[in-house]
Amino acid sequence: MTPTVNVLAIDGPAGAGKSTVSRRSAAALGLTVLDTGAMYRAVTLACLQAGIAPTDAEGCTAAAGRLTINQRGDVTVTDGIDVSVAIRRPEVTAAVSAVSAHPGVRARMVRHQRRWADVSGGGVVEGRDIGTVVFPDARLKVFLVASPWERAQRRRHDEQAAGRDVDVATLVREIEARDRLDATRSVSPMLAASDAVLVDTTGRTIDDVVAEIVARYRKSDPFPTGPGSTGSHE
Repeated sequence: MTPTVNVLAIDGPAGAGKSTVSRRSAAALGLTVLDTGAMYRAVTLACLQAGIAPTDAEGCTAAAGRLTINQRGDVTVTDGIDVSVAIRRPEVTAAVSAVSAHPGVRARMVRHQRRWADVSGGGVVEGRDIGTVVFPDARLKVFLVASPWERAQRRRHDEQAAGRDVDVATLVREIEARDRLDATRSVSPMLAASDAVLVDTTGRTIDDVVAEIVARYRKSDPFPTGPGSTGSHE
């Protein structure tokens, strides 16, 4: 496989800070960013709106195949409609793990993600299987983590900003349940790549985390040499 030297893969569970860290890292490095989680949320929203059960593999796969998804920064557009707010609603959050677990859905999204990288020339890509499945030869792979309690606090802040109040203990249970689903699904489970850099964001500022990742990316060698290297840049 040709090395994807210009991709910064940022994986990790919900609430670990992937979206904010990805956007700020991309800005610091002058790269574009792709939020693959938003893509799966867009498919999930389309399924719910069409009355397709999240557990209906065939229906969800067909919906994913029909959907046209475009991203511009924080804006997600499907079939010409801005769904940036709608894809963050609780009902989408509750169903997205089930929809994204279907092999057909994932296959379509992975093709879309790789095509995006080809067209854009690479960039920062965030998700749950970017370093392990989508871009296994990414220039730098980062796996973000944070404690369930801190992730719940962050999500509560987001929910309150949207005018919804939720209980932190309830959020912790939901987060842990989603982690189990994402980590144990049969296709593309949420796992850190063997060569990923593990970054714990618990108790750290966004600026501190971004500074570490940017520094690591700038120091990374897109064409490594030495034992095991082919020496080829093609």
